[in-house]
Amino acid sequence: MKFVTSPFFKIVFFIIVLQLKLTAQIKREIEFPDVTGYHTLISDLHQHTVFSDGSVWPDIRVKEAIFDGLDVISLTEHLEYQPHNKDIPHLNRNRSYQLAKEYAKNKDIIIIHGAEITRDLPPGHCNALFINDANKLVQKNYINTFREAKKQGAFIFWNHPNWIGQNKQGITQLSPIHEALIKEGLLHGIEVTNENSFADRALTIANEQGLTILGNSDIHGLIDWLFDIPGGGHRPVTLVFAKEHSEMGVKDALFDGRTVAWYQNNLIGQEKYLIPLIKSSLSVDTAYYQMYGNKKTQIADVVISNHSDATYLVNNESNFSFYNTTDIVQLNPHTITTLSIKTIDPLSSFELKFEILNAIYAKNKHPKIRLEILIEP
Repeated sequence: MKFVTSPFFKIVFFIIVLQLKLTAQIKREIEFPDVTGYHTLISDLHQHTVFSDGSVWPDIRVKEAIFDGLDVISLTEHLEYQPHNKDIPHLNRNRSYQLAKEYAKNKDIIIIHGAEITRDLPPGHCNALFINDANKLVQKNYINTFREAKKQGAFIFWNHPNWIGQNKQGITQLSPIHEALIKEGLLHGIEVTNENSFADRALTIANEQGLTILGNSDIHGLIDWLFDIPGGGHRPVTLVFAKEHSEMGVKDALFDGRTVAWYQNNLIGQEKYLIPLIKSSLSVDTAYYQMYGNKKTQIADVVISNHSDATYLVNNESNFSFYNTTDIVQLNPHTITTLSIKTIDPLSSFELKFEILNAIYAKNKHPKIRLEILIEP
């Protein structure tokens, strides 16, 4: 067989390959289902542009967020750290937000007015969201900055508390200053994930102190480069469970602690929010006993759909074993998985119990769910 090697064929071949690659990259929007009583809003509440130490203009952050299917973002420029001010001199610390709002006009995305309080540890770096005027937060004494943010109605959270730039051990430590901020109502949340790091001790502190759990990208360059989006990666996000799809709905949810962080395919949050999210993600489509010839066996095929972007890694804790897999099962995103269950006796219904290994609510603690199985007659 003689292969065609004409320039025209090469061009056509190149276009086909390019189209296949682009098609493979089209599905990048982050998707998680709503849970009972709440909208699940995909949020990234810690990002930077050239108006502090980032590398892009605010419109790029808006476009990236839209590509990723985000519902909410905040451009949290450093108040005290302005490395580009010789090239982009500006006195108005609100400018990044103003531009983002303009670029997001008529787009289905919420832009929250935020800023990053940039101080030595303690208290370290903290984001203030829902502010009115970032310029008023530029003050000499850090406590005055926090109090001004509170005066403006801000939700304030501690950024990257394990960051080795300020903490060589990489272990989050709650200082007396942080305790005082919490007591005065000046600190409401903490990042358990930031960029490509996970702060396990921060999760413990969040549980002990009643702080809202967050996970954000803290992106400075390009989202695609840092998190390898074309290669199947995803940015860290905070899933916010809001009563309404609005800025006020987000604010209410953050102050109430209704969040789950999604980081490197791990879900991190309070058990009372993880379980409804997982149950909304997984559904039993059908269940029936296998036939061998014209005889019904005692092997029940259970078809489970995953309606989320998470790849769930589950461990079987049921009284039944599986015929077609081991006890550890991977439920891939937006696909169906058939589990063949050895029920021993013919049953009209039974229960499957799973421990969700890639969901965490405390150190070495994973939520557990139950799925009710009804066998088709």
